[in-house]
Amino acid sequence: MHPPVLRGSTVLHAVTRVLAVLLLALPGVVLSGVVLPDLVLPGAGQPQRAFAADNPPWEIKPAANIFGAKRPSFSYALPRGGQLRDGLLIVNRGRTALTVTLHGADAFTTDDGSIELRSTEAKPRDVGAWIELDETTVRVPPGRSVDVPFRLALPDSATPGDHLGGIVALVQQAGTTDRLTTTRIRLQVSGELKPALAVEDLKVHYSGTPNPFGEGNVAVTYTVRNTGNTIVAARQAAAVTGPFGVFTAGPGQLADSPQLLPGETWKVAASIPGVPPALRLTGTVRVVPVAKSAPQPTSAATAHVLTIPWTLLLLLIGCAGVLALAILSRRNRKRPAHAR
Repeated sequence: MHPPVLRGSTVLHAVTRVLAVLLLALPGVVLSGVVLPDLVLPGAGQPQRAFAADNPPWEIKPAANIFGAKRPSFSYALPRGGQLRDGLLIVNRGRTALTVTLHGADAFTTDDGSIELRSTEAKPRDVGAWIELDETTVRVPPGRSVDVPFRLALPDSATPGDHLGGIVALVQQAGTTDRLTTTRIRLQVSGELKPALAVEDLKVHYSGTPNPFGEGNVAVTYTVRNTGNTIVAARQAAAVTGPFGVFTAGPGQLADSPQLLPGETWKVAASIPGVPPALRLTGTVRVVPVAKSAPQPTSAATAHVLTIPWTLLLLLIGCAGVLALAILSRRNRKRPAHAR
């Protein structure tokens, strides 16, 4: 039996496939001046994969590549001026085409303590400005997935420490309302990590009671500012003390603040019941970063408030007046008639 003879077209096709594989393996990602193997994004240059129609209609997540296969979000560590390439996977499990508009955005802490990405109206100045998407508008056919490569390039002026941003996607699908979804990117720029917090605008307010021998409530309000370069929460404690430290009262264990980005603030209000009106109270607040990295410096602030017991003071004045009148009346009765 003779071996099969390869025709010229078959040989050419085989050689072409081998060359394509070699080209895909060429280095192409620059990270901190070090050349790494190029990212092989699933689906790039290949038939798109179909998904079951009974799953959720669409999904946007990190692509599977050298950074990981099942990442919930993007996380990197880079020096100033460093760069890398990664990819975003858009999956359409629905039966109609999907149009997705993408853009980079910075992160912020909302009033309820959650971390969100800013809207399209806010111009990015941090991570959102360092993201360069290969495509900003992507059409995904039904039952298919599309990879969107992007480059993260840090400027030389990037500050050391934690930075948070991400990619915001506006999803449009026939028969449904436009929806926003976000994918976070956490970045740590090389340099010394310095977790630090400050207590600002501390105010202490006392609310008394008409009862001359009763106790009142102390309202303590202040602002916690992240003055360091790491994302941290604040562990906090508050208390009020009387003159010369004769007593101390507090609101109990205060909950930790949410995660605060560098430069962000969080307003806190605490109530301390059962405080006697001791003429002058001193309120003290202490905060410490909740961080694994050392050091964890404590920051404190104090404020004072006068707690004059007006009801008791008026009662004492009234009693003193009655006593003075009684003494004068008694003296008048003891004086001789001609003297009176």
